[in-house]
Amino acid sequence: MSDVAISQDTSQRELDRLAELAEDVIRRARAAGATQAEVSASIDAGLNVNVRLGEVETVEHTRDRGFGLTVYFGKRKGSASTADLNADSIQATLDQACAIAQYTEEDAAAGLADAARMATQFPDLDLWHPWAIDTPAAIALGQEIEAAGRAHAGITNSDGASVQMGESLSVYANSHGFIGRERGTRHSLSLALIAGDEAGMQRDYWYDSVRSANDFMSARVLGDTAAERTLARVGARRLSTRQSAVLFSPEIARGLIGHLVGAVSGGALYRRASFLLDHAGKQVMPTWLNIVERPHLLGGQGSGAFDAEGVATRDSVLIENGVLARYVLSSYSARKLGLASTGNAGGIHNLVVEPGHADGGAADDFGGMLRRLGTGLLVTEVMGQGVNTITGDYSRGAAGFWVENGEIAYPVEEITIAANLRDMYNGIVAVGADVDRRSHLLTGSILIDRMTIAGE
Repeated sequence: MSDVAISQDTSQRELDRLAELAEDVIRRARAAGATQAEVSASIDAGLNVNVRLGEVETVEHTRDRGFGLTVYFGKRKGSASTADLNADSIQATLDQACAIAQYTEEDAAAGLADAARMATQFPDLDLWHPWAIDTPAAIALGQEIEAAGRAHAGITNSDGASVQMGESLSVYANSHGFIGRERGTRHSLSLALIAGDEAGMQRDYWYDSVRSANDFMSARVLGDTAAERTLARVGARRLSTRQSAVLFSPEIARGLIGHLVGAVSGGALYRRASFLLDHAGKQVMPTWLNIVERPHLLGGQGSGAFDAEGVATRDSVLIENGVLARYVLSSYSARKLGLASTGNAGGIHNLVVEPGHADGGAADDFGGMLRRLGTGLLVTEVMGQGVNTITGDYSRGAAGFWVENGEIAYPVEEITIAANLRDMYNGIVAVGADVDRRSHLLTGSILIDRMTIAGE
């Protein structure tokens, strides 16, 4: 077993200890005059091994602790944190938070989430799957993954394989009497390879990310996939400037959904820094498209019974028949907007983009999405930060494949794709059934009717 792993029994004892510490500090904060207080405490453990060309490059063991306290004196707020859980450090953190609150301006929106919104049910969401892998076994697995990829003819070099094990315990408590405990695991494998020809070098990668190591794809399949993706890019060309339909592969498509979440999140809205300002109840996507938040998916990457403020999470529609049904709000941003928290303090929980298309009927697999694209661009990589959520302007470097008559014709690189997110969302033709489950944003490939491609 890894010497940093948290055992099943130890995890419960550690959560009890964190909960007791949180309750004690909240009592002390109230005794110091705070009208409200909240605590977040965590313990994280991990192992990260990197192997390149069959040799060990790095081995990193981590075991981190975190403790954060926020106090409210009326509408004045003070926050402080420490990575040390000993008594002196905790007391110093409490003193600092209280001192900071004395000097901050009053904020009418400050304070804990409403007590009536606190979670009261804590189902087992199947998030805790410790991986008893030690360093030699992790090194051997990394070497096996890399060897599988390097065995392919045409692969000339490797950027290395990575094996990561991660475990996290956390407690959130506040002066409403709420105490929420969470424990979760995240493990990953990855491989990056290089292939070359007379025209130059190409690099690509693949990875897997799971809650339980039992769900990993095999080392052989991961190595093969990374090699096949890398070799497919050899001989990439540039395109002439044109307009065409664009198909985003699932792992890239989720970025489009991330931009949507950012634009309808409370912080952007109350700062009036979103192109979807005042769009609740308005059509922003095609009428056949639905997006639903499902926080209680078993084993989900974003599953949780409560948000970062203790507010109970629940299934909730974000996009219904193309209409923006609601915003994504914490209690603070909700108060700033005169609305109610949506249980999204700390982010979104398992946002599911339902596959489909305007024609109705069964959703397409990836092959079906290529056929639906017909002739156009398949994007498998995007680069740069050219997304402006204030105006909706989207312009990013891209690479992928030119598709003709529903078949991949040749790889392309050094192009830019551009449009406005408002037009892109309204121009979604189909969402594939090829869902990428390695993220809390769950979507298949997304086909956009038209974008500008800038090339030669």
